[in-house]
Amino acid sequence: MAVAPNMVGFAELAGLAAVPFGPESLASGRNRSPQDPVSAVVDEKEYLSRAMEEWGTTLTALGNGADLLLTGRVEQGLAASVAEYYGIPQATLHFYPEAHLRQSGWVGDAMEEAEDAHRRALGLADATGPSPRSLEIQAYDALYFPELAAEWADGDGCRPFVGALTLELPTDADEEVLSWMAAGTPPIYFGFGSGVWLQHPAHTFGLISVACARLGERALICTGASDFANAPHSDQVKVVGAMNHAAIFPACRAVVHQGGAGTTAAGMRAGIPTLILWHPTNDQQIWGEAVTRLKVGSGRAFSASNLGSLVADLRSILNPQCITRASEVGARMTKPAVSVASAADLLEDAVRLGRVGG
Repeated sequence: MAVAPNMVGFAELAGLAAVPFGPESLASGRNRSPQDPVSAVVDEKEYLSRAMEEWGTTLTALGNGADLLLTGRVEQGLAASVAEYYGIPQATLHFYPEAHLRQSGWVGDAMEEAEDAHRRALGLADATGPSPRSLEIQAYDALYFPELAAEWADGDGCRPFVGALTLELPTDADEEVLSWMAAGTPPIYFGFGSGVWLQHPAHTFGLISVACARLGERALICTGASDFANAPHSDQVKVVGAMNHAAIFPACRAVVHQGGAGTTAAGMRAGIPTLILWHPTNDQQIWGEAVTRLKVGSGRAFSASNLGSLVADLRSILNPQCITRASEVGARMTKPAVSVASAADLLEDAVRLGRVGG
């Protein structure tokens, strides 16, 4: 398994042999927002150029002797060339409906140039048209996007929905969190994800505390990558660094988070309302819109959120209709074990059928 340099340890904890995938110097800091927007663009171009080159090199090395090559969308073009080079099947895993999208502007141009250069390095002819369709697993539930599900159902079966994939790994904090929860009323969960650095965590902590106090609710805050080191703990507010969503969410009143695909699915599977305060990344707003369409919660830009809007949004998702609807939709979500088994079956079938290239 090839993963971002900062994720090698995580993959190894799951019992997998892992190698770093892409440049390390920029991988850990590229989500931070520099003051100079020109520098930000330069950094992104540098990262993309280096990453595409290193991804291609790593995929070529790992593809030698493999039965199948599985990647995400960004590496899909590189993987298709490697799969063609070795004559092996290739598949893509999508965590949100991105299969029908293509990056535009300088990003798309840079990716296309890198993919063409990689093909030449492998001694392959330039691509002259659309590649043959390969397996594109949709690792989320079809009920989020019924129109896409209907559109793809009329195709060739290359875009199957399996539901979200999760390890549901326990953490050292789970027992302590559950004990705290059992000592009072079910709390509202607030999480910020591993890829979000809050500029003013103390302000955010205060906003959450006041909003929950006004509503008579307790708060469970998962800090993720943000620094809440000086945040006080109490019977009404608890702060932890990480927790097992599958174990904790079912005992919560609602979940409030940044809109990551995994956290969204965990909240939905728990059958409780969701408020997504999204950041401007690829998929967070998409999930905010999805929970709103399903009437299991709502979404708002994190930058547009304040004390008044947070109180109003929490009141909205805690109304009986939303709570009932969240429970109903949660019962329709694909179970985690089924999702994993379905994805594994699809990949094994791809090897057996020998579908080559992308």
